[in-house]
Amino acid sequence: MIDELIGFLKDSPGVYIQTHDFPDPDAAASAFGLRHLFRQRGLNPEIVYAGEMQTPTLLTMVERLAIPVINIKDTELDPSYPIVIVDGCKGNKNVTDLPGEEVAVIDHHLVTNPESVKFSDIRSHYGSCSTIIADYFDRLDETMPREVATALYIGLEVDTALLTRKVDADDLNAFGKLFALTDHALANRILRNHIQTQDLSFYKYAIDHLKIKDRVAFCYFPQGCNQNLMGILGDFFLALREVNFVLLCARNGSMVNVSLRSEVPEWNASLVIRKALEGIGNGGGHAEMAGGVVRDADQFQPELFFNAIEMILAEEDLRHQSIFRR
Repeated sequence: MIDELIGFLKDSPGVYIQTHDFPDPDAAASAFGLRHLFRQRGLNPEIVYAGEMQTPTLLTMVERLAIPVINIKDTELDPSYPIVIVDGCKGNKNVTDLPGEEVAVIDHHLVTNPESVKFSDIRSHYGSCSTIIADYFDRLDETMPREVATALYIGLEVDTALLTRKVDADDLNAFGKLFALTDHALANRILRNHIQTQDLSFYKYAIDHLKIKDRVAFCYFPQGCNQNLMGILGDFFLALREVNFVLLCARNGSMVNVSLRSEVPEWNASLVIRKALEGIGNGGGHAEMAGGVVRDADQFQPELFFNAIEMILAEEDLRHQSIFRR
């Protein structure tokens, strides 16, 4: 697809590479790598995003690797520029609809191909979108600069939780190639420093208020909590021996953000969140991790939502037992 996409874009005065609204290292790295490929082919790309960058890992990566990301609040977008979405999909709640035509989607989440987009490369079996971009470098026989390799390496490591979550053989192949090109002193420092002191109050609150029942952990943050930190907290609590599934919710403005983590195959986080949010919001992701939004925070009742998740998990247990008996 990448050859056809570049050919389609070659006569455009510019192109926007859009990440999801609250970009993570994988989204930023993928956009950075794609920007380099486009520039090498004579295109004029800009990386744009809505929302905000929230994690220390991402902020340090963007600063140290000089990744030129632009918040749409800080620029006037040209609606004549085509848009390529990376690490997200047109129509998703966390991908703002920008002025201009979305011509391509490059993603690794479990999503449906949008019919209105000319080009789509969705590899939901991959652990990271960075792996897709690394594959493009191979297909185009393009030399990868060290800063791009370092960014893609970090993106792959973060989204696969250091190769412990949803890893495909192609992820491992990309990892090996990126490993040889990466600035490891910088990458390791960025990967280790993924929280900051102000985040510790959320750890304390979660530890004090965490509810664990039948290997499912649940916590609600009425004071709010940013989406990326919720994912980090979910991974933290999933490390508990007594926990196989984590549900975290936070009231952020008029909506409630939901974050799921799972380490058992019968509890598919993406499937669970879609069922739980049907009619009240939307969400998606992967079998091991998923996120979503409840549209009306005023109507949200944490305990009832937790009970609904428990019922869905019980149904999934029964469904898998039935399949196994066959």
